[in-house]
Amino acid sequence: GLIFNPIKRFDWMQTHAQAPLVLFLNEDLYRVYFACRDESQRSQIAYIEFDINCPKEILKISETPVLRFGKMGYFDEHGVYPSSIVKMDNKLYMYYIGWSKGAVPPMFYASIGLAISEDGGKTFEKYSEAPIMSRSKYDPWMVTAPFVFKDQDVFRMYYVSGLDWKPNSKGILTSKYLIKYAESHNGIDWKRDGHIAIGFKEESETNLAKSFILKKDGNYQAWFSYINDSPYEIGYAESKNGKDFIRKDHEIVFSGDAGDFDNKMMCYPYLFSHNDKTYMLYNGNQFGYEGFALAVLE
Repeated sequence: GLIFNPIKRFDWMQTHAQAPLVLFLNEDLYRVYFACRDESQRSQIAYIEFDINCPKEILKISETPVLRFGKMGYFDEHGVYPSSIVKMDNKLYMYYIGWSKGAVPPMFYASIGLAISEDGGKTFEKYSEAPIMSRSKYDPWMVTAPFVFKDQDVFRMYYVSGLDWKPNSKGILTSKYLIKYAESHNGIDWKRDGHIAIGFKEESETNLAKSFILKKDGNYQAWFSYINDSPYEIGYAESKNGKDFIRKDHEIVFSGDAGDFDNKMMCYPYLFSHNDKTYMLYNGNQFGYEGFALAVLE
């Protein structure tokens, strides 16, 4: 169920706890980073801490954002979202989404930024005021929502690539995007060739969003969000080489009654394991307007 509600906590945290990202601290203690919004819908990154044995009891809430939106005209002018975190020696690399408004609502642009922490994740400093990965001939509209992990000597990135904007039957602009693949030797400089890692399963699908990838017994598992004539649902896929995934959405089933916060939408999964149990953090209706929830693998 819902474990954290951000509504009107601070002037900069009025709604949403979107795109939760987990960091293990010690023993049973975890920190969750997320994006909250102010009254102007600008997003910034905050965190809470909880004990996995009683996750609804919030032990700490950051009193200020750990990462703020950028300056006017910059790629992250209207907001930042956490997307993935990688431990690098004594540092933490947070790959984040920076976005800015498009000319015609709801159009927007997004790029991938990097922020680095040297104090265990209490504070982060942007690696650059420019993105480390942005539009290219392979991704002409946007790149966003990276999931990054180190697989032996290679950093693998699974990111969302924007394909199109088109008006629907009601004349409202609708987006289209899916999940592509990139590699790096240092986690900063990325090589890509437009390779689609997770693609559409049906013509009616329009959006594949933010993935979480797990390597287990030499194979790769992926959880992600998708839209198919309905708000976001959580899908599942598998791969043998880490680059080409086969959709197996039917294999993921959520039991229990939906709450008022997730009865219309489930999205942005992030998994972690503790004492032989696997947990999933996710957002519900309106992209996490009321916060994030926790599910347990049975």
